[in-house]
Amino acid sequence: MFRIVDKRELNSAVTLLEIEAPFVAKKAQAGQFIIFRVDEYSERVPLTIADYNREKGTVTIIFQKVGFSTNLLAAKEIGNTILDFVGPLGTATEYEGMKKVAVVGGGVGCAIAYPQAKALHAMGVEVDVIVGFRNKDIVILEDEMKAVSTNYYLMTDDGSKAEKGFVTDKLKALIEAGNQYDTVIAIGPIPMMKFVSLTTKPYGIHTIVSLNPIMIDGTGMCGGCRVTVGGEIKFACVDGPDFDGHLVDFDELMNRNSIYKQREGEISQDHVCRMDKLAKEVIQ
Repeated sequence: MFRIVDKRELNSAVTLLEIEAPFVAKKAQAGQFIIFRVDEYSERVPLTIADYNREKGTVTIIFQKVGFSTNLLAAKEIGNTILDFVGPLGTATEYEGMKKVAVVGGGVGCAIAYPQAKALHAMGVEVDVIVGFRNKDIVILEDEMKAVSTNYYLMTDDGSKAEKGFVTDKLKALIEAGNQYDTVIAIGPIPMMKFVSLTTKPYGIHTIVSLNPIMIDGTGMCGGCRVTVGGEIKFACVDGPDFDGHLVDFDELMNRNSIYKQREGEISQDHVCRMDKLAKEVIQ
């Protein structure tokens, strides 16, 4: 069992949990993820590692309450435990040769952009952080992001805080102003990552995106997390989750990720485990 040692509600929909997981914390690196199960009846859910503390033996995850399992996890309190916390999984982000990087985060994706910026900042890389949210009420990790960036740019769709516009607007303006980025790292909603990649492509700037396809086992065995990159099939759990944004088939990814949305909505309203129901019927 894995104990929750800290909990913060970052906004009405996003929760931060610090989990006691010393073996995961010992090996964790930016870009990798874990898979959790709340209890023996729960589904396996992947979440990218938001932070880790090797001395304390803890791993931090930040997630949005969107479905049955994430709402179940968010209901846990400090001192409670969860059954499974497997990781670190996936391939860590490679930073070799980077000197000036723009890290772009959108919405809850900023939770994943943060460890990228933190790792680069610790290496002495010049880091411009660009983050975007719909409005001021859902802004997260502002102070944390500022602490690990050379320049911090906050965008809101409605202009309720900082600058009005999209992250792509700011990114393009910075590039055209003469900022010569070695790499752009984009993490957030799939459409955002797609348009960041389209923004950087004409300038030939290497662009890394962190993909979040449907995932089951997390070890490359099920094939559920397959994505098309450069015309080839890749598995996000073992080949990624980082990929070259200029090579990703984002339209296919968006289509595959939407397959179960209707069913997910139904389950969150009235979830009944079919196996549990069958077992009870057999016993009766």
